[in-house]
Amino acid sequence: MGQALGCIIVGQSNVAIKEHFGKFDDVLQPGCHCLPWCLGYQIAGGLSLRVQQLDVKCETKTKDNVFVNVVASVQYRALADKASDAFYRLTNTKEQIQSYVFDVIRASVPKLELDAVFEQKNDIARAVEDELEKAMSAYGYEIVQTLIVDIEPDVHVKRAMNEINAAARLRLAANEKAEAEKILQIKKAEGEAESKYLSGLGIARQRQAIVDGLRDSVLEFSENVPGTTAKDIMDMVLVTQYFDTMKEIGASSKSSAVFIPHGPGAVRDVAEQIRDGLLQANASPNLLN
Repeated sequence: MGQALGCIIVGQSNVAIKEHFGKFDDVLQPGCHCLPWCLGYQIAGGLSLRVQQLDVKCETKTKDNVFVNVVASVQYRALADKASDAFYRLTNTKEQIQSYVFDVIRASVPKLELDAVFEQKNDIARAVEDELEKAMSAYGYEIVQTLIVDIEPDVHVKRAMNEINAAARLRLAANEKAEAEKILQIKKAEGEAESKYLSGLGIARQRQAIVDGLRDSVLEFSENVPGTTAKDIMDMVLVTQYFDTMKEIGASSKSSAVFIPHGPGAVRDVAEQIRDGLLQANASPNLLN
């Protein structure tokens, strides 16, 4: 109806290309326009000024001979002041952009190894954007942004990479476990050494206390019982300790009976044997010297 009356409405974020007898005449902005078709004016087509997105999937090979699929996302839009160039100079805008993306990616990725491709994907995107900006600006298009949204190696390569990563992590876990066990063993050995040191220190103090007690007992006995010699006192102390020891053996031994000599002569023999043993022990260091 509007075309029959010579009127046309151009939507927001769009422009229309007006021709006069087949020749470009003007770019119609959004709004209502009078178009006297009877005088040879017509609309050749419309052009959107919105930002459009094109996803390009490109297969290429890295420097270490791994085939990857690189997906680049290109955001672009037509410029209002160059709408005629965008409408007339390109037959298929998307194919043109795709060709430039292929060219840049296949020139950049083969220079990098697979790991570097993942690390430098922003550099690849910037190279694609720069090349597209130089090429498409002449055709009335602006490249808003270019992103490398996916880098997908071959399935077998991905599986191998995952296995390598898993093996490295298992090796690290084994090293950490061994280090932990080593620390536990060291701490255990240090604890045992400290325990033995303290035990020896306790035994030494115990023996020192026994010696001090015996000395005090001998001195006190000598003072309270006149006429006794140190030999008599030591005999009595040794015999007393002997019977205390036999009592402990009988109490802690698994057997129910302990046979020991009995009688005054036997006690005297025990005292002499203990005394002789002590004298021999004291004489041995002197002989060695």
